[in-house]
Amino acid sequence: MGFDRLAGAEGEQMARGDDPPAGWDVEERHMWEAYRRGDWCEAVSEVRGEAIRRLLLSAPPPRPGRLARLRLRGVRIRGPLDLAEAAVASAVRLHGCHFDAAPRLEGGQFEALELDECHLPGLHTHSARITQEFKVTRCTVNGTLDLRSLSVGTHLSLDGTTVRPAPGEAGVAAQSVAVDESLWATGLDCAGAFHLNNARVQDALVLRGAAISTPEGHLQMPEITVGGGLYLGHGFSCAGTVNLCGASIGASVELLDATLAGPGTDAGQYALHLGSAQVGGDIQAERGLVVQGPVTLDDTSIRGSVVLRGARLDFPAGTALTAGRTRIGGDLDCRDGMTAHGTVDLCDARIGGSVRFQSAELTAPDSGRVALKANGIDVGGVVHLSEGFTAHGRISLSSATIRSSLSFTGALLDTPATERALSCRGTTAAVLTLRPRTAPLGTVDLSRTKVELLQDDPTTWPAALMMEGIVYDTIRPALPAAERLPWLGRDPDGFTPQPYEQLATVYQQHGRDADARTVLVAKQRTMRSTLGPPARVWSFLQDATVGYGYRPLRAVWLLICLLAIGSALFHAWPPSPVGDGPYPRFQPVIYTLDLLLPLVDLGQERAYEPSGGMQWVAILLIGTGWLLATTVAAGAGRVLRRT
Repeated sequence: MGFDRLAGAEGEQMARGDDPPAGWDVEERHMWEAYRRGDWCEAVSEVRGEAIRRLLLSAPPPRPGRLARLRLRGVRIRGPLDLAEAAVASAVRLHGCHFDAAPRLEGGQFEALELDECHLPGLHTHSARITQEFKVTRCTVNGTLDLRSLSVGTHLSLDGTTVRPAPGEAGVAAQSVAVDESLWATGLDCAGAFHLNNARVQDALVLRGAAISTPEGHLQMPEITVGGGLYLGHGFSCAGTVNLCGASIGASVELLDATLAGPGTDAGQYALHLGSAQVGGDIQAERGLVVQGPVTLDDTSIRGSVVLRGARLDFPAGTALTAGRTRIGGDLDCRDGMTAHGTVDLCDARIGGSVRFQSAELTAPDSGRVALKANGIDVGGVVHLSEGFTAHGRISLSSATIRSSLSFTGALLDTPATERALSCRGTTAAVLTLRPRTAPLGTVDLSRTKVELLQDDPTTWPAALMMEGIVYDTIRPALPAAERLPWLGRDPDGFTPQPYEQLATVYQQHGRDADARTVLVAKQRTMRSTLGPPARVWSFLQDATVGYGYRPLRAVWLLICLLAIGSALFHAWPPSPVGDGPYPRFQPVIYTLDLLLPLVDLGQERAYEPSGGMQWVAILLIGTGWLLATTVAAGAGRVLRRT
């Protein structure tokens, strides 16, 4: 607008009584007229902050057919702009403006505010109320962006803004902010802390590509409430803690391609704190998530899945991921090259879907031995630590409940021979598959494990295998007992009878009685080494004679052999009659049988008495008969007890 036109407008204003205040210069008068017309005010280099305040608080009426509003572009605003507790009914849009002092909007009421590509030494909007949208986009703020208790009726945007606070000051202070729609801060570059404590965002909270760039620059969002999703991906980075403790997120949490550098190694500090939170959707971090520091999901409820496919978690000083007592409605998906240096702790988690670690690599912390700790976990689907899974350290799955299969097919369990590679004490699963890539050097503990189907591979049996109390219904491959017996003798604590009895029971249930007897005999032979000398001799006699009762035909054949030998000897050297008679006719076979069978009287032994060397033959036959009877009775009792 030229100067002549401005002069004409001023004359019209004077005629209508709508003149700008006295003492205003030409540029401020130009702003006055542009406001009345609702035009962009661009041909002005600078105005006073006090003039803007006067214009907005004593606003002139709009030109006929126009909408009054303040729109400044490329203007320097001299002095303070103080709109604290002011009520501004029109929209204010400032593009490319430079402020000498931080605008003060505390407690004010505004229709709409937009600051785009502006330079500010700070901004104070504490407790302000904005009916429509509030934008601070692509601005440079050399101070604190104070949004505490701000209320925005529609959309709040901080997209592309750079915030450089004074040392020790927060970059963005947005505690208790309330946004009725969404809050966007994509590409935000903040060199200080970003506080969103107790904030409420009705729809989505989007910080994609944002950077919290100094070590003290934490993203503090405890107790935040977000009705939609929380988006921290697509290049988002934070040098300090991302604190979402106690947060309530209505939809998913996105962490794609995010970098969380972490706050250090002090106790209680986390790179990502999502403990005691509620997430209505998934936690999506399947591409490019890098975390330098501990992550906690303790006591958090996640309605969907937790997807960490390809993520990298690095905290070699301790526990990289803690998800104790976490409740996940879907899957825990850690496939496709996910790595963790530091313990992954899933103790007492409840997972409705499956746990998948195919192709993942877990490494125990530098000062610890446990790579994966999931004691007490309850999984509704499968647990696959398989297909390229690698654990440099112990896997602890004790007292776990797995409704479907637990598989170690193709896994590498890398621990020294002096340590435990896998502990599944007291675990229950439908199927347990132990077919690792190579035979584990460390101990595998399956004590008190209960499964319906146990699958293994003789070529990868561990050197040390603990199975006291193990229970299974079927075992694959169905090897003959002679090939399966070495599997039972690998307990580093020594002999225990229950694994033998369990294997024999399974053979019996599948109609393989001969294999069952072979296992039970092997149990007795192995137990012999634990007995004292007398019991050891007795055990040997039971083994040689009746196979501990599981080989009864041995006693029959031995009895037949002794009967034949005795009959031949007594036929050649018959005994002499005893007493005055009468005597039954001497029969060598009946006489020998009478000596061999204790507690049986056939009349021959009482009527005839051997002499000379045949006395010793008779004594040997009587002793052998008692030995056979006793061992048969002991074996029969053992078999009957099993039955």
